[in-house]
This record gives sequence, structure tokens and C-alpha cells, in this order.
Amino acid sequence: MPAPNNRLEQMLRQGFRLFNRFMLLLWRLGLGPWLSVVPALTGRYLVITHTGRKSGLRRRTPLNYAQVGGTVYVTAGFGAISDWYRNIQANPLIEIWLPGGRWTAWAEELPDDHPERLVLLREVIKGSGFVALLMGLNPYAMSDAAFTRATAPYRLIAITPHEALHGSGGPGDLVWLWPLAGVAALAVGMLRSAQNHYRKTT
Repeated sequence: MPAPNNRLEQMLRQGFRLFNRFMLLLWRLGLGPWLSVVPALTGRYLVITHTGRKSGLRRRTPLNYAQVGGTVYVTAGFGAISDWYRNIQANPLIEIWLPGGRWTAWAEELPDDHPERLVLLREVIKGSGFVALLMGLNPYAMSDAAFTRATAPYRLIAITPHEALHGSGGPGDLVWLWPLAGVAALAVGMLRSAQNHYRKTT
């Protein structure tokens, strides 16, 4: 993709920040695995938990991905300015949420001259679904030369899952909100029914 001007890039990054917050909320509500049901359209999604290089606080970022063998691949589409990318450069020990579970993991950037970079990056972009088209990329139809030029700023990260994690603090930690929402909806429905009944009898 041609490098966007600063204003357009700023708008895109802000849009993705809002979108990422929504996707993270869905993961926390227990819907994460369902987001990857139709990957060609909606994309494949995971969440990485990384440590802020300055704050030391844990941060969570939803990302598109491809899994090849036992390795998971993601890309920083805005290049080296992406906060999550800079954080894992400082501390590559991360946590990863996948549709099949939650693991500790190690993140490592693949160099631009890696022999399989182009093939692996294509797979990641395919895992972006409609977002790839919004970014001006068609990983199914673009030639290698055109794809290489368009993704030159992209950084490709290999993530190796290690130890499976269980317990609190993982995906679905807000699933308790569903019954609460159900009770609230029921209460609102009963209140409206009572109000309608009152109007009809007065």
C-alpha cells in the first residue's frame, strides 16, 4: 500500500484503536472464538498481552494472524511505530489468546530477507479478511512484486506458544455480564408491560 500521508495515517490508527477496543470487549465477553468463524470475510483474531515499555503495565491488543504449524504469525501494518510492536521489541515474553486457548509465548521479528517472509505475510494478510481490502491489499490476486512493494513497511512477527494458562484474567473474564444483562432486559420488559397495562386500565 502506498505510504499514507500523516493525516490519513492518523485517522486510520485512531479508527483501528476504536475497533480494537470493541474486538477486545468481545473476547472478554467470551465471543472471541466466534470472530474467526468466517476468516475469508471477517478475518482471524487473537489477542496478545504485552508489557508497556515505559509504564510496565500489561496491555492487550487484538490482531489478525495466521498459524503455520506450531507458530503463529502477526504483522504490524503501521510498521515500527505501532505501540504493541515496540513493546514486544523491549519485552518479547507475552501472553496470547487464541480460539483454542491461552498461552505464554515468545515473540520474535523475522527479518526482511527471511526466505519465507513473503509467503507467511500473505497468509497473515489473508487472515485480515475485509480489513486487508480497506488497506488496499488483495493477498489473493496481487503479484509478488506488487505485494512486496505494498507491504514494505510491515513488520512480521513469529510467536511461539509455550505454557498453557488457566484461571482468571483470560478470555471470557466478563462473561458474567450476560446473565446480568438478561435480568436487566427482563426487568425492563416487565416494567414496560406493567406501564402498558396501567395505561389501558386508566
